[in-house]
Amino acid sequence: MSDEQLVLAAVDGHVATLTLNRPKALNAISPALIETLIAHLDRFEADEQIRALVLTGSDRAFAAGADIKAMSTASASEMLLGRSIERWTRLAACRKPIIAAVSGYAFGGGCELAMMCDIIIASESAQFSQPEVNLGVMPGAGGTQRLTRAIGPQRAMEMVLTGNPITAQEALQYGLVNRIFPIERYLAEAQALAATIAEKAPIAVMLAKEAIRAASETTLREGLALELRNFYLLFDTEDQKEGMRAFIEKRKPIFKGR
Repeated sequence: MSDEQLVLAAVDGHVATLTLNRPKALNAISPALIETLIAHLDRFEADEQIRALVLTGSDRAFAAGADIKAMSTASASEMLLGRSIERWTRLAACRKPIIAAVSGYAFGGGCELAMMCDIIIASESAQFSQPEVNLGVMPGAGGTQRLTRAIGPQRAMEMVLTGNPITAQEALQYGLVNRIFPIERYLAEAQALAATIAEKAPIAVMLAKEAIRAASETTLREGLALELRNFYLLFDTEDQKEGMRAFIEKRKPIFKGR
């Protein structure tokens, strides 16, 4: 399989869907897959026509973890100098909203990749796990940090220290996922949600995402300052004028991302 086929890309209107495509390896996340994913992210982030993205895998596995064969013999210096895990954060840095459509296994790096997205839609078969302790290591791509912020320290501690998976229903109860759908609908529902977001003012969506992310990464004072700055900035956009004019005129706004 060529690198181009490791991640499949499809566009429908203003929504791009990226599909992890290593079925024989249950979408294990290899360095080549990450580089291919990053290439697609760079392309779609620069494309003004794309306003929201969906990241998914197969019905059987979103991603069953990092590619263990690729790192099993690596030394600490090789991991440090290779910066392979740091490259994953490109997903979290995307300024456009990303919805993870998760079915089956989201283990280890797969769970961490899903948590880098902004919203998680799960199928009824989804399972989430951070099983790195079973391999003699620990999460390294956000599994101890994003998971703790999502579900709290006690539940994160249990998941990380035991390596035991949680079901989609437990993930919903804990606040890790937004919604659960039957396996035949979860991807379509994620794409429909992305299409709804893509109808909104793109710059407002981008700055709102930035402010919400800051809520878990900064102090309240810093977060409020960022929120207010972004709010004021939007008054220099054409979409703000269009949105408020449309409200007054009782019609649907036409947003252009300007």
